[in-house]
Amino acid sequence: MGLCWGLSGLIGNSMISLSVFFLGSILGSFLNVCIYRLPKRQSIVSPSSHCPHCGQPIRFYDNIPIVSYLLLGGKCRHCKGGISARYLIVEGLSGLICLALYIRYGLTPQSLLLLLFAAALLTITFIDLDYQIIPDVISIPGIFCGIGASYFIPNISWRESLFGILTGGGILFLVAIGYKWVTGREGMGGGDIKLLAMVGAWLGWKAIPFVLFSSSLIGLLIGGGSVLINKRGLRSKIPFGPFLALSSLIYIFFGPELITWYIRL
Repeated sequence: MGLCWGLSGLIGNSMISLSVFFLGSILGSFLNVCIYRLPKRQSIVSPSSHCPHCGQPIRFYDNIPIVSYLLLGGKCRHCKGGISARYLIVEGLSGLICLALYIRYGLTPQSLLLLLFAAALLTITFIDLDYQIIPDVISIPGIFCGIGASYFIPNISWRESLFGILTGGGILFLVAIGYKWVTGREGMGGGDIKLLAMVGAWLGWKAIPFVLFSSSLIGLLIGGGSVLINKRGLRSKIPFGPFLALSSLIYIFFGPELITWYIRL
């Protein structure tokens, strides 16, 4: 009897986890629409999803996140044109983030709000990778949403949120001015400044040193390696937004623990 109850609980937990992942992948499907249309200043509501090659509307049974992509082999059912693997990647990452938040924080207002924040970061990441821009339509409303979320997220007061905006945006603003003064070139875009201000609004000022340090370290490792591989020299433009977004996600799940571990060292 005990074994039956154990198996039942395991199956039940697995079904819940699968459902949470699938809901997250549905969100990822919507994020793909935002990633594709926002930089082109197109509506994210209409027209409905369609093939980027032949323009044929995508039927609902061909628009099931992850599943449809795999069944169709990453191709359009009508014209057989290839569909970018980015769609699969975004849906998968969105599902994993949703599941990780559920495991970390449970079904709480905090996890739902942080999912909204993570969705914005994921959208910004892929837009910045493709176009090297961070849309104000995401970052600026995201700042105000972060202030509102501080009333529902534990350990972050509205004062910490406001100070986080000033700290995050202010530090990168000074870095941008200093870099331009020394080199005579633009080094830090305004989009990065507003993104870190948004991060400060959501995570509070205490997260800013960690996010800045870890994003710089990740950027040095990944960006430096990319420069060497592509042999384009130090003047290669590498978007910083994805590194800020990744570091912010790391902080959501492990930040306080990592800071405590570092202090103990």
